[in-house]
Amino acid sequence: MALKLYGTAMSTCTSRVLTCFHEKSLDFELVPVDLFAGEHKQPPFLAKNPFGQIPALEDGDLTLFESRAITSYVAEKFKGTGYDLIRHENLKEAALVKVWTEVESHQYNPAIAPIVYQSLVAPLQGKSPDQSIIDASVEKLGKVLDIYEARLTGTRYLAGDFYSLADLHHLPYTYYLMKTPAASVVNERPHVKAWWEDISSRPAFKKVAEGMKFGGK
Repeated sequence: MALKLYGTAMSTCTSRVLTCFHEKSLDFELVPVDLFAGEHKQPPFLAKNPFGQIPALEDGDLTLFESRAITSYVAEKFKGTGYDLIRHENLKEAALVKVWTEVESHQYNPAIAPIVYQSLVAPLQGKSPDQSIIDASVEKLGKVLDIYEARLTGTRYLAGDFYSLADLHHLPYTYYLMKTPAASVVNERPHVKAWWEDISSRPAFKKVAEGMKFGGK
């Protein structure tokens, strides 16, 4: 039975899971959820995720939500299929993958998300971007990326010289960031820029990026 994912490719969290699926060469079905129509707040979807956020995964009788939990589950369940995203045969490397997936969730994501929202999402909702929020978030993200720049002087990827979930989790938000003037926060750091160009050129993500369009951008 194919995995069934409820969401939309333009969603950062859904595209995070879709990229994992493609890296693992899995069969899956993407069931569209119309956010603008509020389908994610209606009883059928709330039965899958009571918090009303996409995506949600159905794997047989198991239902999961939270994109990072889903990617971790998929990477573990299908560790013998496709690309090894969790370094399951090396305890130290696997631990470093977990460290940097936590960094993405708790340090990187809170800094980058407001930039993407204000720059790309707010205009679609008829709102004017709040430049003060963008500026404060760019400053915060810059401090995080200073640490990334130092880390990436010694390793090709965040957890080591191997691509992993730690890198994959950064893809969706950074993809959108690079379509805004705030892209300079990446481009002015040579090791971060090289890392971004590397991970965003992977075939799995390029497939997903085809569906990641905000207002035609």
